[in-house]
Amino acid sequence: MTEQYKLATLLAHAGINSDKETGALASPIHFSTTYQHPEFGQSTGFDYTRTKNPTRATLEQTLAAIEQADYAIATSSGMSAIVLAFEIFPVGSHVVAARDLYGGSFRWFNDKEKEGRFFFDYANTEAEMLAAITDTTDIVYIETPTNPLMVEFNIEKIANLAHEKGAAVIVDNTFYSPIYQTPITLGADIVVHSATKYLAGHNDVLAGVVITSNQDYYDKLFYNLNTTGPNLSPFDSYMLMRGLKTLKLRMEASTANAKQVVAFLEQSPAVKEVLFTGKGGMISFKVVNKDTIPSLINQLQVFTFAESLGGVESLITYPATQTHADIPADVRASYGLTDDLLRLSIGIEDADDLVADLKQALEG
Repeated sequence: MTEQYKLATLLAHAGINSDKETGALASPIHFSTTYQHPEFGQSTGFDYTRTKNPTRATLEQTLAAIEQADYAIATSSGMSAIVLAFEIFPVGSHVVAARDLYGGSFRWFNDKEKEGRFFFDYANTEAEMLAAITDTTDIVYIETPTNPLMVEFNIEKIANLAHEKGAAVIVDNTFYSPIYQTPITLGADIVVHSATKYLAGHNDVLAGVVITSNQDYYDKLFYNLNTTGPNLSPFDSYMLMRGLKTLKLRMEASTANAKQVVAFLEQSPAVKEVLFTGKGGMISFKVVNKDTIPSLINQLQVFTFAESLGGVESLITYPATQTHADIPADVRASYGLTDDLLRLSIGIEDADDLVADLKQALEG
């Protein structure tokens, strides 16, 4: 890539100078589904909005830049991004994936394996993943940190081995975002995001992103996008671009708040284990008595009991019945996702209020 501005500047300037005719500071929202050809045999570069839309194109330029990559494709959801990324690989491809992963990803992986579309081996740890990558491996799929056990994987080490074996590496960067991690620079071939989460940041946009610097992969991704149509709408493209402008500020505020919440949880007599990497706003913890979870959740006033993550509001999730319910209970238990675990997405409220809310619910 060419030399670029630093991350905070790229984010703050998302969409700026995209309308040369009027000089509009904010990117225009181009709702038109079709575009006039100047003359027979000519095109402005935009023909039909499923293929390409000016607002979405401006967003994609920013998304590629902040991940230090060459290409980005904005999709209608995080799951559509994952599906788009996987569908460029041949039928029968062998995948090595982290065992601890989002329940929706597992659901789709499980369905595809039943169909014979892909075949999966799962690894609980980095050492297990490295051991599982062989000459027959086609794809290595990593969430790092994992959801919800917060296990980190060394992308560079895994990518080096995968490439030696001829495998491609796909990394879900939803939890850390480019603020804390740029997988393409560490050797990943494709990066995906549920942009609904930290990138958009306000719990009001459903979106996904697929990012790569590999021209061949991009050409296949773009062809499939145009063919199947999981595109992000112009309005949601604008809203995601708007959310990106404060990504660095929000991530830093969430991290600072999370550190204070973790300090409280680690000394609470109602908590037996805290899972936190030290970066980002995601925390998981296990309670001493799982039977108290319903009343604990019902007593919270600042935290909202809801699925999803990465917004300005703090959320609490019970993975066993929400985000990871599609993973069989015995499989969850085998790798530590037990029924005593709760997941927090820390927002940008005052940390004292967050701690006080947890204290009264856990110990009141």
